[in-house]
Amino acid sequence: MDVNKENEQNDNKSEVIKRENPLRLEKKKKLSQLKEVGVNCYPHEFAVKDHSIKIKNAHDHIAAGDKLNDVKVVIAGRVMTKRDMGKASFFNIQDSLGQIQVYIKLSEISEEQAKAFKLVDIGDIVGVEGFVFKTQKGELSVHAESFAMLCKTVEPLPEKYHGLTDVELKYRYRHLDLIMNPETKRVFKVRSKIISEIRKYLDERGFLEVETPVLQPIYGGASAYPFATHHRALDMKLFMKISPELYLKRLIVGGFDKVYEIGKNFRNEGIDRSHNPEFTMLEFYEAYTDYKYQMQQFEELIETVCKHVTGGTKVNYQGQEIDFKTPWKRLTVKQAIMDYGQFDVDDLSEDELFAKIKELGSSLEKPSSRGEMTLEAFELCAEHHLMQPTFVIDHPVEVSPLTKDHRSQPGLVERFEPFCAGMEIGNAYSELNDPEEQRRRLEVQEAKRVVDEEAQPMDEDFLHAIDVGMPPTGGVGIGIERIVMILTDQPSIRDILFFPTMKHK
Repeated sequence: MDVNKENEQNDNKSEVIKRENPLRLEKKKKLSQLKEVGVNCYPHEFAVKDHSIKIKNAHDHIAAGDKLNDVKVVIAGRVMTKRDMGKASFFNIQDSLGQIQVYIKLSEISEEQAKAFKLVDIGDIVGVEGFVFKTQKGELSVHAESFAMLCKTVEPLPEKYHGLTDVELKYRYRHLDLIMNPETKRVFKVRSKIISEIRKYLDERGFLEVETPVLQPIYGGASAYPFATHHRALDMKLFMKISPELYLKRLIVGGFDKVYEIGKNFRNEGIDRSHNPEFTMLEFYEAYTDYKYQMQQFEELIETVCKHVTGGTKVNYQGQEIDFKTPWKRLTVKQAIMDYGQFDVDDLSEDELFAKIKELGSSLEKPSSRGEMTLEAFELCAEHHLMQPTFVIDHPVEVSPLTKDHRSQPGLVERFEPFCAGMEIGNAYSELNDPEEQRRRLEVQEAKRVVDEEAQPMDEDFLHAIDVGMPPTGGVGIGIERIVMILTDQPSIRDILFFPTMKHK
């Protein structure tokens, strides 16, 4: 190697060492010392038999000072606090369920174990065998009879009294957030419970859980801009799923009357408190039903999940009490505009309607169809007012290319969007199954793609399925993350995604 280049690399290494956290350097030094005395800092396994909360639940009734010498436990976890008292110490272990205190006396463990314990730091993962007792101050603890280093760490944890408070770091280093903030772990456990209860509800009603392709040759089922990729072996462009709708309808055509999917969708759009490019959707389709039937099923599903997860129908979301008790309020798109915008869209010409939505802050640069401007008016003047669960129904046909015409209101379709906490939490239709009308609607969408990059492309395979024949069907989509946000009182979608999309550092 060139001498100058080698010197430059050594200088760079020295600069990195100078910049490195002193606590990290100290932990690395202890790791080296442990290796020098022959301690295996990274064993292959440890036979855990007990967990903190279960030990407490089983034995917390004993009196202060009592020892249960015959109650042997084997626990493992991360060291979160450590109080040295010369030849003995107290430290707290955090496992997957909580924390428990451990008392250790160096004279009661082997020489090698004592060497390991002397160099243990907060953040290290350790294993302990011992018996249960309660301190004179009344804290249930484990008296260690054996100690094992299971993972010597080199990165220090955040300072314990402040935890991980920087939002950027919380999302980027979720592992640290989960270690330091018990509330974060609780939220994600509730998220898992919510999804489990949704599955239970649908399974009990005879729905079949299915999977549709993530990589699709033609995207569809929503108005959104897709992520695209290239398949080398087939030399073809593929799109990541923006919705499973068109595939799930093909299963209805094929004879499955009740199907659902809980899976990831991907939309190449902006990021804000209620949007992430990658998100989880539930979509279910049920033959021989319409949007009225699905409205009742939707509100019953969410009420049931809320009861099982929270114990009741009421939750507090960002200071606002929300009640999921059925039945929910029903409100047409036009009536919502009348109630919250104080104007009737039917009284305005298209030019007047465009002027009105511009006055409300619309980003549209030129007039579009009356239906599109009507929905824009609703989103600008009404949506953010809908705090209690509300079904907004009967949308303009121009913004609903996959929806059956309204049976009594020309120009409208049988569609509902449920709103709560000022957010849309779902979308549902009486599904369009007229093959000629469906083709005409998709032809209109295809033509719009010249100026609207979110318009839906023509999908001949889907149209073939509709030509074969789909029974009357009610279809529903639910945004899982937004339900989780509300039931866990979290202000941002990033708080209920383990790994939200972020910029490179």
